[in-house]
Amino acid sequence: MNSFKDNLATITRGSSGIGRNRILPAGRAAPQFSLHVTPDQNLSLKELLGKPVILAFYPADWSPVCGDQMALYNEILPEFANYGAALVGISVDGVWCHAAFAAARHLHFPLAADFEPKGNVARLYGVYREEDGTSERALFVIDQNGIIAWSYLSPVAVNPGADGILEALDKLTTKGTA
Repeated sequence: MNSFKDNLATITRGSSGIGRNRILPAGRAAPQFSLHVTPDQNLSLKELLGKPVILAFYPADWSPVCGDQMALYNEILPEFANYGAALVGISVDGVWCHAAFAAARHLHFPLAADFEPKGNVARLYGVYREEDGTSERALFVIDQNGIIAWSYLSPVAVNPGADGILEALDKLTTKGTA
């Protein structure tokens, strides 16, 4: 039988959050990826570097919490732009599902399909949910050099908001001017 301490060690993740996976912590190089954002177009992390990048992993298009979270980020895109940051939403849904979801929600940022092999990028970042085949609700702010500056794992049923993202971007800006 596991002790309380063993169980606690099993559920602790990276720099913040609780769950079964090990979310990548700040200070680690962000794993490179290339994912479809349309049926015939890929987006890679490499092409975004040189500016801060926000990766917003979410379980699925069309769920109420995911819809609210992505709508919030869409509303504050100008704030992210003030930091020169690019935002990418990532889930295991396919590009056609993303296209319909983005159109219905009037989203103005790319949604990347971590579809095939399913959840491969989520696994690289330590946020794939084996038990239901989706990703966790996790956020990463990556600096212009490809290093994770901040990571956060939210409970699946909770919209993490944007405060943590904005604080991380602010710290990157302060660090860059110091």
